[in-house]
Amino acid sequence: MSSSAYRNGNHRTATRTYGSGFKPPSFKSRLQPSPSHGTGDVRRSSPASLGGAFKDSDGVPGRVRVAVRLRPRNSEEMVADADFADCVELQPEVKRLKLRKNNWDADTYEFDEVLTEYASQKRVYEVVAKPVVESVLDGYNGTVMAYGQTGTGKTFTLGRLGDEDTADRGIMVRAMEDIFADVDLGSDSITVSYLQIYMETIQDLLDPINDNISIVEDPKTGDVSLPGATLVDIRDQQSFLELLRLGEAHRIAANTKLNTESSRSHALLMVHVKRSVAGEDAFSTENGNTSHLVKPSRPLVRKSKLVVVDLAGSERIHKSGSEGHTLEEAKSINLSLSALGKCINALAENSAHVPVRDSKLTRLLKDSFGGTARTSLIVTIGPSPRHRGETSSTILFGQRAMKVENMLKIKEEFDYKSLSRKLEIQLDKLIAENERLQKSFEDEIDTINAESQSRILEVERNFAEALEKEKLKCQMEHMKSVKELEEKMVSNQTRNQRDDLVDVKHISEGIGASVSSEVSELRMLLNNEIAQRKATEDEINLLESQLAQYRHPEADGDTAIFRLQKNLEEEIQQKKKYEEEVLVLRSQLVQMNIEADQTRRCLERGESGDAFTLNMLMAQSRNMQLRENGNGQKPSIAALSEQVGLHKIMSLLESEDATVRIHAVKVVANLAAEEVNQAKIVEAGGLTSLLMLLRRYEDETVRRVAAGAIANLAMNEVNQELIMVQGGIGLLSVTAANAEDPQTLRMVAGAIANLCGNDKLQMKLRTEGGIKALLGTVRCGHPDVLSQVARGIANFAKCESRLASQGIRSGRSLLIEDGALPWIVHNANDESAPIRRHIELALCHLAQHEVNAKDMVSGGALWELVRISRDCTREDIRNLARKTLSSSPTFRAELRRLRVDY
Repeated sequence: MSSSAYRNGNHRTATRTYGSGFKPPSFKSRLQPSPSHGTGDVRRSSPASLGGAFKDSDGVPGRVRVAVRLRPRNSEEMVADADFADCVELQPEVKRLKLRKNNWDADTYEFDEVLTEYASQKRVYEVVAKPVVESVLDGYNGTVMAYGQTGTGKTFTLGRLGDEDTADRGIMVRAMEDIFADVDLGSDSITVSYLQIYMETIQDLLDPINDNISIVEDPKTGDVSLPGATLVDIRDQQSFLELLRLGEAHRIAANTKLNTESSRSHALLMVHVKRSVAGEDAFSTENGNTSHLVKPSRPLVRKSKLVVVDLAGSERIHKSGSEGHTLEEAKSINLSLSALGKCINALAENSAHVPVRDSKLTRLLKDSFGGTARTSLIVTIGPSPRHRGETSSTILFGQRAMKVENMLKIKEEFDYKSLSRKLEIQLDKLIAENERLQKSFEDEIDTINAESQSRILEVERNFAEALEKEKLKCQMEHMKSVKELEEKMVSNQTRNQRDDLVDVKHISEGIGASVSSEVSELRMLLNNEIAQRKATEDEINLLESQLAQYRHPEADGDTAIFRLQKNLEEEIQQKKKYEEEVLVLRSQLVQMNIEADQTRRCLERGESGDAFTLNMLMAQSRNMQLRENGNGQKPSIAALSEQVGLHKIMSLLESEDATVRIHAVKVVANLAAEEVNQAKIVEAGGLTSLLMLLRRYEDETVRRVAAGAIANLAMNEVNQELIMVQGGIGLLSVTAANAEDPQTLRMVAGAIANLCGNDKLQMKLRTEGGIKALLGTVRCGHPDVLSQVARGIANFAKCESRLASQGIRSGRSLLIEDGALPWIVHNANDESAPIRRHIELALCHLAQHEVNAKDMVSGGALWELVRISRDCTREDIRNLARKTLSSSPTFRAELRRLRVDY
């Protein structure tokens, strides 16, 4: 249900009134006041409106609009009054009603609407309640009330839900449909409260614990409110229907002579509609003319309230047969209706004092009669002449109510919350814009700083370059000056030494001749060495070229030889492969001939069964022969032992060849599916070998098939104990934790589920992690896995229940201690029938022991037990759930506290 409940507070609202020039859009009044207000000549109002012309600027006048509806005869009246005519005669075309005094005299009354016993619920709504609903949507308060003798159809008219026939929907349902069609749930809100006045106490039908709500009256405005009533925010029609069902379930009713389901309380449905509207103000210029500029819209909220009142029926004690507590209820009802009648009389007669404080009903309806609400009253009557007195009293009540005139007002107030939200949004936008501008400003400053820095660096770089150039220029000038000085110094030294050179000239010439001869010899030797080296290099180059010429044809020959050798090796390998295939085919042919001879001999002897190897290697031929001979039985363990040998099959489980190992595991799993073979497989060491496969190999296929074989063996109680002794549950738990394949998890869950059905293994399963491993397999979400988990939990819960009933075990369930209860509750209503059946059985077994009751109540399992006791398709499970609920004190106390029948 998409709704949320909260407590109502006392809010102050501003009342907005309109001048005589304003006319509400939904009010199309054509009311003409009547000069007299007698019984036979009363005022009539338009079917489309309650209002009339404006009397003053405080509001819109609107008379209480009254319609009368005749109930058709019921089965009792058809028998008892078969010889008598109806006490009333309707004239709907002129909107009159005649109440017969006797066969020749009758009183005539006029109403705003006269509805015959054939009037549809839709027509009743359109002429009685729809104008009020339209006014509520326009911002006015509205009231629709039903008054009449008990059993005349008040609740049918107002509160019918139309579950069986949509055409029977009452005013409550149809009014809410129109409200939802007109409001915008994005900006508007609808809240509902549902109350009853029982024995002069106001009780909350949506929260039965809240059974004494006080009325608070605003000393300034005089408005009454119920701060303690539950207000529920409604978002769709379905949620509203659920609230009505909840309220009707809590409303008090009793069986009387006049009505088998007589309402013993007044029911009030209050629908609060809050709608957002926008008001605009224009700017005025200095010269007084209105400018085209318009201020931003001011958020306003129109708060209106629709009150639908289903009054308890008035009754006479000697006719209803009320006694005991029912008699006290009838007295309280009649007193409150009497107080309402006094208020109506005082308002009709314009009395200075209206006794609205005589009852809580009149206090709550203060705004409906003589207040600011638009009110429509429907009086319901019966045709039986036996109840002519009650019918006359009801008609007179309606006639007096037609004289009551209300002053309709729209209640508006500034939507401070909406305005605050808008200002906050605007402030956030301004803050964000300011941040963006600040960031832009900072970015611009950073850009300017970067440009300045780059310019400074460029100036510094240019200055450094200029300085370096100037420095180089100075250095060049300095070096030039130094060079000129050195040249001058050298010239001076040359002139000074010229004279000394003349003296040593002769000595130098003798020494120079000897040196020149030595240099000539050395130069000759060097030339000889160079020539020899060049000749040697030419010879080496010639030899290298010859060597390259010799090597080139040799390399081409080596390549051709290598290619031929490679092709030869490939041919040899291909030949070996073909030879191996020929050998395999020959062996298979020999084996097939042998098996065919064995099969032929078996068929000639009339024996049943096929050979093991024929089942493994020639499955297709065997199936064709079985279909031709009409023999479809599986091979027995005796035939397997004679032809292959069970020990040989077990030895293949330890084969190093993965394919052989997988086929051997599959054979063992198929044999283990037959109970007659299981004992011999265990004796041959098959169980130990299967557990060894789970322990040693991580191949998904091996683990899946091995787990399936263990699951088949675990169907036997003796094998279950052997599995536990050899550590099987630990290996299954590890496999469940590591496996990801849904089929592997299904096999593991099936094996653990079989072990869960053994009473002796309960504690062993828990201590070695079997329960948690079983719950861990649900992670894959596969339906087959979930079905095995549910079966295991049901087996475990059944064993626990059996042990507890025998006095062997006490204390909380191990399933609850290991955290299985949330999963059980979550999947208790699963779409899969096997999963749902197993979990329902598990819940029933867990609930049979009082020690588990508290955990089941806190975990939500109690509601599932109630559902099982009502809706389970299997009668045995349904009866078991009912027995469990009735036998548990904890469950009984909780259901009694919640007022739930089971």
